[in-house]
Amino acid sequence: MLSLILGTAFVVLCLQASLKDVTSFTIPNWINGSLVLLFIPAAFASSIGWSGAGWHVVTALVAFILAFGLFSVGLFGGGDAKMIPAVLLWIGPSGVLDFIFGMALGGGLLAFVLLSLRKTVPADIAPAFARPALDKDAGVPYGIAITAGALFAMSASPILSDFLSQLGNFN
Repeated sequence: MLSLILGTAFVVLCLQASLKDVTSFTIPNWINGSLVLLFIPAAFASSIGWSGAGWHVVTALVAFILAFGLFSVGLFGGGDAKMIPAVLLWIGPSGVLDFIFGMALGGGLLAFVLLSLRKTVPADIAPAFARPALDKDAGVPYGIAITAGALFAMSASPILSDFLSQLGNFN
């Protein structure tokens, strides 16, 4: 039951980060911090053990170093650079490639949709929540792509696969 609650929190926090990123091009620190803090009980509630949890932490640290590098050269925003390692803390080493693939696919689709909408929909007639993302000079709210990668890689994560199996038991 705890895995179900924590897995739901993971998904809700990722979706909240996406929504906040679309509306303001920021991912609040409290979201990324919550993901990191909730990993602790999630690791204990799962079957990964101390060694597995350590590898999840190593994966997140490597991701933090790489994401910080991308942030420092202006390719990522600060929230994105913090969200990627927070998500990979949960995903772990077994899901890194799935996460990267899902994030790249989601980012490419997001960029295509945004470029198409920015050419066809004037930002001033769009709903208020979508106006920042439709501004022709705006960047890409990459929190959406990070969330897509997280959702894509969930089944490869030993922590989140427990959540998915419990979710499947509700049928």
